[in-house]
Amino acid sequence: MTKSKVPHATRIVAHKIVAATAREPVCLSLIDELQKLRQSMRDREAGMQAELSRVSPKYRESARNLIHYLALRVHDLRTVQEQLAWLGLSSLGRSESHVLANLDKVLGILHCLTAQEWLDKSAEEPAGSVSSRRLLERHATDLLGTHPQGRQVRIMVTLPSGAATDYSIVRELVEAGMDIARINCAHDQAADWSAMATHVRHAAKAVQREVKILMDLGGPKIRTGEVVPRPAVLRMRPQRDEYGRPYKPYRLGIQSHSAPHGMPGVDGHIGVDDKWLSHLVAGSQIDFSDARGAKRHLLVVQCDAGGAIAESVQTAYLTPETLLTIHGAEGKKWRSTLPGQIEALPGVLNLHMGDVIRVTSDGLGNAAVVDDGVEVLTKEPAHIACTLPQVIDQVRVGERIWFDDGKIGGVIRNTTAEWLEVEITQAREGGEKLVGDKGINFPDSELDLPALTEKDLQDLAAVAKEADMVGLSFVQQADDVYLLREHLDRLARNDIGIVLKIETLKGFENLPELMLAAMSGGCAGVMIARGDLAVECGYERMAEVQEEILWCAEAAHMPVIWATQVLETLAKTGVPSRAEISDAGLGVRAECVMLNKGPYIADAIRTLDDILRRMGAHQTKKRSLLRALRSWRGKEASSRKPVHPPKGGSL
Repeated sequence: MTKSKVPHATRIVAHKIVAATAREPVCLSLIDELQKLRQSMRDREAGMQAELSRVSPKYRESARNLIHYLALRVHDLRTVQEQLAWLGLSSLGRSESHVLANLDKVLGILHCLTAQEWLDKSAEEPAGSVSSRRLLERHATDLLGTHPQGRQVRIMVTLPSGAATDYSIVRELVEAGMDIARINCAHDQAADWSAMATHVRHAAKAVQREVKILMDLGGPKIRTGEVVPRPAVLRMRPQRDEYGRPYKPYRLGIQSHSAPHGMPGVDGHIGVDDKWLSHLVAGSQIDFSDARGAKRHLLVVQCDAGGAIAESVQTAYLTPETLLTIHGAEGKKWRSTLPGQIEALPGVLNLHMGDVIRVTSDGLGNAAVVDDGVEVLTKEPAHIACTLPQVIDQVRVGERIWFDDGKIGGVIRNTTAEWLEVEITQAREGGEKLVGDKGINFPDSELDLPALTEKDLQDLAAVAKEADMVGLSFVQQADDVYLLREHLDRLARNDIGIVLKIETLKGFENLPELMLAAMSGGCAGVMIARGDLAVECGYERMAEVQEEILWCAEAAHMPVIWATQVLETLAKTGVPSRAEISDAGLGVRAECVMLNKGPYIADAIRTLDDILRRMGAHQTKKRSLLRALRSWRGKEASSRKPVHPPKGGSL
């Protein structure tokens, strides 16, 4: 008996019918799930009309989309995503910028697959896939300025203090590719900031392009107080080879005590009496007993109107009391004591695992006081003050404390009205050094700190005169943003942009509310300040946290500044690490990347510019761009005439 053959076309139709039959229950279930999800978005929007009423009209649609995104992310949608992907539909994984529009497109297709009528609901959608990109681009341009040709991401650079007096520093940064200059109001003075801003504007005019100015308020930053200085000692140590033989002498600059500090080509300098200095000539020998009583000599190798340079091939320690003797012709000698121009060394506390330190409300920090004898007993633990003493009344026993960007960790074991007693629970083997003006973080504590300190309010007057945007440091709640906006209105600068610096766990947790508050003004953005934020939320969470901030900001069509330790090793040493190059590449998902200052900062700018141009051809936000690749084209393709890639990459 011969089998009858089923026509090919019939088999195809049969397969389609079976496939459609299998899909239909999944489609119907998904329609039900997504309709509920859609309704939850509309309900949340209706419940937040009070917040929406305070939003500027230019941000109204962006605020609505943000609210829809928050409603979407309340649910665990992983099962729904798998089912949508099985059907070959959008799994909502890149819907941040146009949540409702993306959901409606999926619902429309599901209705078609199940032969149901679908009514167009685009009038209810705040933004679509195209209009959302335009909104983000417009908001980014309003805040950060126009992006350079061929690079979508701007580069921001923190200006060093020297930029106030040296125009060439700023000019070099602008020529290297700086688009935004950051002035940190936690350092220097109003006159310095004004001089920096003037130099930025002159440099921008010289290269004929726009360079914006961001001025960061210091904010309620908790820092360590000063530590009792160490003795004023200048250690002169020549460089030695593996056998201990000196191959490069220590070069000491000797100047008049009335001359400005500093001489080129020296390792250190001292100030001396004018008359004594006048006896120095090239070839003179200077004898002295150093701080340890060791007999030492210096040979003068250069002498001119600016002073003298002497060399030593022996290690020596100079103090302000060191007696220097010049041996002249015919046995003449001239003696001089250094007039106190050797600076005291900054105070340092050496802390080890298990040590106890007290964080006090005031006073100079000092090391532990111990008993002498065979058994060393601590009579008084080390102590150091904090710059915001009100936190002492707001923390609790058992809560964690971190010093110096997380290098030193501890737990609060006892509290009084004047101090916190902290047990050191994390420090490197061999101990860590703690000095003044280092950050203190309390990640477990509910701190009630002012959004704007008295200093911030004074600094705002200078900010209002010079800045295009202001950074709100350590912002934690919506009222902080509204308060800053009130002060800017009072200063007739309601046009100034506000950058929300997310540096604390509370600021991260309140990010949507902060964004809605920032949308009450003309332009706003978010800075991911990853240094303090990593300490607050834990380094193991940092990758997750920065992703969530990027998603939330994209939903609000709000530009992001990717900050803290980007290409830091390159900027400081001239040689980058592999890890920081990869990290810089991730910055392409933001609208701006911030570099900090360093001796090789111009090199860092140029490197970052190259990285961002290359990565910009491959990535935009969460979406991969399928630009043609040259690396794996195969022999046949390689034999054809090469297709030149767009400017900025050649992968």
